[in-house]
Amino acid sequence: MTELARLAEISGGKSVGGATITEVTSDSRAVPAGALFAAVPGLHVHGATFAQGAVASGAVAIATDAEGEQIITEQMSTVPPLLVVPDIAARLGEIAAEVYGNPAQSLTSFAITGTNGKTTTAFMLDDILNKVGRTTGLIGTVAVRLAGSEIPAALTTPMPSDLQRVLADLVSRGGTDLVMEASSHALAQGRTDPVCFSVAGFTNLTQDHLDFHHTLENYFEAKASLFTPMRCEKAVICTDDEWGLRLWHLSRTTLRPENVYALALTSPLPDGAQGWDLAEIEERPEATAIDLVSHAGQHLRFSTSLPGKFNVANAALAATMAVVGGVSAAELPEAVDPKVPGRMESISSRPRVIVDFAHNTDALAKAITALRPTTRGRLIVVTGSAGERDKGKRPAMGATVGRLADVGIITDDDPHDEDPGVIRAGVLSGAKGHSAQIEEIADRRLAIREAILRAHPDDTILLAGRGHETIQEVAGQKIELDDRVEARRALAERDVDPEEKTE
Repeated sequence: MTELARLAEISGGKSVGGATITEVTSDSRAVPAGALFAAVPGLHVHGATFAQGAVASGAVAIATDAEGEQIITEQMSTVPPLLVVPDIAARLGEIAAEVYGNPAQSLTSFAITGTNGKTTTAFMLDDILNKVGRTTGLIGTVAVRLAGSEIPAALTTPMPSDLQRVLADLVSRGGTDLVMEASSHALAQGRTDPVCFSVAGFTNLTQDHLDFHHTLENYFEAKASLFTPMRCEKAVICTDDEWGLRLWHLSRTTLRPENVYALALTSPLPDGAQGWDLAEIEERPEATAIDLVSHAGQHLRFSTSLPGKFNVANAALAATMAVVGGVSAAELPEAVDPKVPGRMESISSRPRVIVDFAHNTDALAKAITALRPTTRGRLIVVTGSAGERDKGKRPAMGATVGRLADVGIITDDDPHDEDPGVIRAGVLSGAKGHSAQIEEIADRRLAIREAILRAHPDDTILLAGRGHETIQEVAGQKIELDDRVEARRALAERDVDPEEKTE
């Protein structure tokens, strides 16, 4: 329990009245008794508008900014104890950490950022840590796992007060290590603060989220902000693309150079770098064996059954982050094979149906390329693009399907409040004129069904873009839609087809 006066002291705010705080929340719909309600500015309305309801639900005090204070004093006849803090959104994590006892200080913590591969790398790292006897918490796009228990994830990176509550819960369950994805949005908004991660890792950077960041430079700067002394102690950076190499150079100026490690799989280690490059790779039918060698001659040997060179990179980053975080080379498990929902997830073998989250050009190209060598028949791709997101990537995604697939079915993803036909037209504009046969089927359920029913047994069908997601947002409505469920339904229908039975 923390006194409101103590929170005022650490956050530079002013305290009115004396309240004892047991929890912190910024969600007025879920306010437990004894909570500090954080009334922060929103995109459309200030959180202080909901202060009266929060107090009625059990809030004993409110943290807000000067604008919020004015709203509360005008709307409420009895004003609760207030903590008024300039830029309350930026200080919320610090306030929550104090209330929950600064739980991150009791954990070895790992954060992974980058455009693609964050989720798979996080699952792989979590798998390694569990296999060497650690008790872990995993926070990311797909789920939140705390010492073996799992709850759904609402955001890739939780809001600051929610993050601190989850960390406190992990510590109370005997947790020793935290693995989490750090999205560019979360880093730009300071959602992980004031956590200083033991090890931060970088996968890659390609065009995405420009609806939020506007330019690739801003996007890079958001990612790079993780690799600063306030946010991490050590870093492992994949230097195979120009952004990674740039980040490696930058991090050696922001962090202590001896705490920055490079990972180079398709290029040599940068001059003067400590880190690992690829000594040997052996592709077997059941798995890919990987041998990394460090600048000092240390070998890290392991394997992964997840397909594709990008999963080799993900496994390598997970393994090297584990070693930098204290796992010895001798402890490293032989196989790094977590089950990652919606990430190259296999649904069937004849025809082969794969569900993957690939929702940008680079991820889509890598997923198709990974499946091509083991596809004996046609490679059929069902995909679309989300509405109200980076529109510039739509033609490029279409062109990727047109160039690399045999058959492309362009369908809806999550249109949100945008016209689905306009979204599909953007993807189709890039898809046409290449070698693939291109078709438009608006209804995603029907697109999946048609792809599977038309497929030959030796074909591969990639259902790309939604991965683990189970809700489709269309014009303000939330519709249940899971690509894996729809695929299994179509496969069951295919199984009773008399023609299929005679093949």
